[in-house]
This record gives sequence, structure tokens and C-alpha cells, in this order.
Amino acid sequence: MQQTEELNGNAKHSTEKQRLRDKHVSDLMVGSRRLVEVPYTASLAHTMNTLVANKVVAVPVAAPPGHWIGAGGSMIMESDKQTGAVRKHYIGMVTMLDILAHIAGDDQMDGHGDVYDLDQKMAVPVSSIIGHCLESLSLWTLNPMTSILDCMEVFSKGIHRALVPLEGHMENISGVELVESASSYRMLTQMDLLRFLKDHGPRIEEIISQTVRELGAVNENVFAISDRTKVIEAIRCMRAALLNAVPIVKASNASEEDHSQLINGRGRKLIGTFSATDLRGCLLATLQSWLPLTALDFTESVSKSPLYAASDSPRELVTCLPESSLAEAIDKAVSKHVHRVWVVDQQGLLVGLVSLSDMIRVIRHALVLDR
Repeated sequence: MQQTEELNGNAKHSTEKQRLRDKHVSDLMVGSRRLVEVPYTASLAHTMNTLVANKVVAVPVAAPPGHWIGAGGSMIMESDKQTGAVRKHYIGMVTMLDILAHIAGDDQMDGHGDVYDLDQKMAVPVSSIIGHCLESLSLWTLNPMTSILDCMEVFSKGIHRALVPLEGHMENISGVELVESASSYRMLTQMDLLRFLKDHGPRIEEIISQTVRELGAVNENVFAISDRTKVIEAIRCMRAALLNAVPIVKASNASEEDHSQLINGRGRKLIGTFSATDLRGCLLATLQSWLPLTALDFTESVSKSPLYAASDSPRELVTCLPESSLAEAIDKAVSKHVHRVWVVDQQGLLVGLVSLSDMIRVIRHALVLDR
């Protein structure tokens, strides 16, 4: 009897997993909102306001067709639904980190770490900073008929978001496309995919009930900044290492430790997180006054700011243990809307991190092995 129940249980799990495998990108787009974008002539100040107003961390940049080479050589265009005539060309993606990297450029600071003229720096057109960070060159599309497994493969490799065409003129191609024309698009992100997987948790319960350590989801190569690192130094470090967030760890007593550089955070006491998205609620004047602060003081100041409170809830330290289930890590990432969960031991010392890419990667790997 028990053996029969186990066989029936296994068959049920297998059927549920197959139902999930049969899903497509179009299933993830149900209820998705309109695409938020900015024109290539928009100033950085306008672009930052757009990010804040829409509570997004990245926007595609649109330009007239025929005048620009798209990000990574891509040709992603919007065309008229009736005539098929191309109306605009998406030339790249701009994130909050791109804007901060521009502000923190080495030639834009005085000897005390202050920005000479922040208003002037924020008045430049957004098209002028495309390519300063790697992500702004990562502009991809996913066909609506792409299978969820292929979609997971794309997002498991560090691609954070992709445009999905509605009523496009492409053949049904799986995977990432570099040439596309459609009458409209929607944005699909890693968080959208993870939220979809969370909502279908019973179908992958056997996978996500395992610990993050067992699944190999923990990335032990974790770069950090100390509690003495200045905001401006932190931004420069993140730009150089292509990181959107870094953990803040307790500084050591070693006199030779360079607080202006990234350090190995493993085994250090975790005390905070510095993220590019934490600056979304700042007015330019406020941002200028906060840049010389330490990253830790900044995170404490920004969490108390009414400007920040109006745009988002204060960031808290989101952590799990190596023995925590993947389901717990996913729940924390989705509910707190963070793109990584720091992994700590019982003493609060940093062990590593589990990113959205890691979560998607291990789930996909388990689904593929169980076919």
C-alpha cells in the first residue's frame, strides 16, 4: 500500500512538472503592464524621474529608425500595426547604475569627493551614457512561444530582462532574438519569472523544498565594501565590477585594508546592503549632499528620508542560512523585491549569496534532469 502511494505521488509530481515545462513566455505575460520607456533625447534627470515614478530599475531607450546601431548590434523596432512601417528603434537599456556611474565618473569629482555640478551632469541626454555599464548593452527579446525552460536558461545566465513582442512579425523562434519588429512590447524580468515559479510552487515543491546548499545555489564568491567605504567609492566599485548591489561588512582593524576597493566579504560580519536602487527616492540636491557619506550612513539616512519612504519601503537586510530551503529564499526575494539574498551562518558572518540567476538556474537544472 505504501509503495503504491509513493508511486502515485511520484507520478503526480512528474505530471505537475510536465505541466510547468509546457508553459511558454506568453503565459508569463498575463496581466503585464505597458512598457515604460524614454526617448533618446530625454535628460538623465527625466530618466531618473521616470524610474522613480514607475518603480522600475531599468528602461529601454527609443530613437527614430535608421539613425542608431542597437545595443549589441540588435535591431529591435516598433512598427505600425496596420502598415508594418517602423516607428521607433530601441537602442539600449538604461539602469539606475548607469546614471550613478555617470555621476561618479573620475573626471567629475573634486579632491573631496564632491560632484562639481550635479544639475549639469543630469542634463545630458540619456543616449550619451548607453554602454557605460554592461547591462545597458544587453537588450534582448524573447518570442512569446519560447518555452519556459528556454526562458529560464536565458535568465539563468545573467540576462535580467527581455522585451516580449506582441503581435510580432517574427517566426516562432526559441531563445534570445537579436532582430525583431512588433507593434508593441512588454518587459519580462527575472523577478516576473521567479514570481511565476513561486505561484506554481506545488508543481516544483520537490525541488524548492531542498536547501540552497544542497542545490548548489550558493555563490561563495561575494565581493563587499566595508562600513568605512564612501558612497562615491562604492558606486565606482560597483561600476567596475558590474554589480548592482554589494553587502556592507564590518571593517577589520587591519591598517592596510583599502576601504575604497571591493574586498572579499566571506567570513565577515554582514551589517548592511548598498544598492543602486536605494538612490531612487533622492532629489538631486539631496543626492549631492549624501555622496560623501559612508555607504552605511547613507543607507541609514535614506531609510529615514520622507523622499525615500514615498517611493518605496526602507530596505532591510534580507538573509538566509545555507540550510534554508530554496522556497524560503525565493519567498524572501519576491516579497522584499530584492535581486539577491545574502547567505550567512548562525553568527551572521557572510557565507555567500543566492541571486535570482542562481535560483532560476538550479530549478531549471532539476526540471531538465527529471524529464
